Amino acid sequence: MPRLSAWFVRASLIYFLAGITLGALLLAEKGIAFDPAIVRALPVHIEFLLVGWLIQLAFGVAFWILPRFGTGAPRGNESQLWAAFFLLNAGILLAACQLWLPPALLIGRIAELAGIGLYVLGSWRRVKPLVI
Repeated sequence: MPRLSAWFVRASLIYFLAGITLGALLLAEKGIAFDPAIVRALPVHIEFLLVGWLIQLAFGVAFWILPRFGTGAPRGNESQLWAAFFLLNAGILLAACQLWLPPALLIGRIAELAGIGLYVLGSWRRVKPLVI
């Protein structure tokens, strides 16, 4: 597995653990009622699971499994894909700070979109149409 794929998958698993932990706290709050302020963490829970876990896992597996056309062909512009990794993670963490700093959500979403765009541009050469 390429190093970038491993980092995408590792990061996705970290966000998965954080997301299910928040989800467990949210669910426990409904039954035990220990801290009503935990309900404000629902957007962070959703952010961690949808963007942090699912998108990063898909990116890591796609980088690993998309075909390379030609012997020894590169997997794309790896520096651009590393930048996409860092932008996506910075965006997730900024969006998670929306509870304390509301403008962080917009900045985080912009960073996430930039990271997704960089990933698509960096991987686009590996996606070729089927020629019949």
